[in-house]
Amino acid sequence: MGKTTYMRLQGSQSLRLPLMLSTLSSTPIIIENIRPDDIWPGLRPHEVSLLRLIEKICDDCVVEINETGTKLKYKPGIVMGGKHLVHDCGVSRSMGYFLEPLIVLALFAKKPLSIRLKGITNDSKDPCVDTFRSTTLPMLKRFGVPSEGLELKIESRGAPPHGGGEVILTVPIVQKSLTAVTWIDEGMVKRIRGVSFSTKVSVQFENIMLHAARGIFNRLLPDVHIFTDHKSGPQAGKSPGYGISLVAETTSGCFISADTAVCYARGEEAEDMEDEGNKELSLPEDIGEQVASVLLGEIEQGGVVDSTHQGLLFLLCALCPPDVSKVRVGKLSPYGIETLRHIRDFLDVKFVIKPEPATETVILKCVGCGLTNLSRKVS
Repeated sequence: MGKTTYMRLQGSQSLRLPLMLSTLSSTPIIIENIRPDDIWPGLRPHEVSLLRLIEKICDDCVVEINETGTKLKYKPGIVMGGKHLVHDCGVSRSMGYFLEPLIVLALFAKKPLSIRLKGITNDSKDPCVDTFRSTTLPMLKRFGVPSEGLELKIESRGAPPHGGGEVILTVPIVQKSLTAVTWIDEGMVKRIRGVSFSTKVSVQFENIMLHAARGIFNRLLPDVHIFTDHKSGPQAGKSPGYGISLVAETTSGCFISADTAVCYARGEEAEDMEDEGNKELSLPEDIGEQVASVLLGEIEQGGVVDSTHQGLLFLLCALCPPDVSKVRVGKLSPYGIETLRHIRDFLDVKFVIKPEPATETVILKCVGCGLTNLSRKVS
């Protein structure tokens, strides 16, 4: 047995990217200096929960954390997938934090994945489960992921701070590898769809958000349809909250999304407030108008995906066969730039970045690393 060589990384900046790429490229990593100077140093609960989730879907991976939680040693195993798995994501981050790495890893698993996730479904920090269902999953189909067995079912909703939501995610495996794409035509917006939800508050909140958003969109195009999803009883989770998720579909089949949710602050965010009940929540009409404006801003930026999906888009391009992928995005987001750096370090894939001043968009080209699903069963 040869000595294991570890890639060394510093800091806690977006821990899930190195973990995901380490697993896909079979590169053992050591991450040091994880928040050493914070009042509470080391890994956060959601990061530990992500490690536990990776352990659940992988075989033979080794996770070692030092006593203070400031150093993590991770040796990846084989992604197995599996059915009827259950994972509690906790309440320090919503499911959106866990879904992106989970979906990408599951594509290269031995068996299709079916997992029930518990926790927070909608918050203002991470993309909500509705956005994954309406935007992320259709995006995967462009890269040759089979649509059969690709589903996200929302059983119950959970808002912060106590969560209580449940979703079932099923992801099929890629038979051999993804398909390289040339995806530079963003098209024109032809329709807008969305869902407004509320848990443990009046059903009127949804209608107010919906009418506020429609008031902005109906000046621009006629085909606007926003569904309502009011949950009560056990399906409403453990905390009151409301929010809206909007998706613009273009003539060339692109999906541009924006979402948010309103809820009472979690403990650590309340910052010395003696009574969380005193916190003023945003009004439903303001939320509707806000998200509509954010979506219009994303459309105006141009590109085939919105800024929250840039990282995933670059990752999928890098994992394609050794063929040229070419995509157009708007202004590069900080997460997108960080993803490009990690792709370079782990997969040795470099993107050619060419700004287009006329459209204020950026064209990125790369040759994929040729990752194939070696762990799948061969019939």
